[in-house]
Amino acid sequence: MNITVHQSIHINLLRVGAITNSSVLQIGSTGCILAQSDIYNTGGFTELAEEATPAGSSTLPLIPLTQPVQ
Repeated sequence: MNITVHQSIHINLLRVGAITNSSVLQIGSTGCILAQSDIYNTGGFTELAEEATPAGSSTLPLIPLTQPVQ
């Protein structure tokens, strides 16, 4: 099935707060969005990093989605 889309998009102002690793910013239509993951060694490291150690116990979630109740 072939679909032809003709569109005209005029954007006067576009503010993007943040684009994270799994975000998609799309303007217009697309036929297919393929996942892509790229890892780059920009620091030129040649050895494995040391194991992470916990900084302390915390009852807050690692990703705070809401404000903590006090």
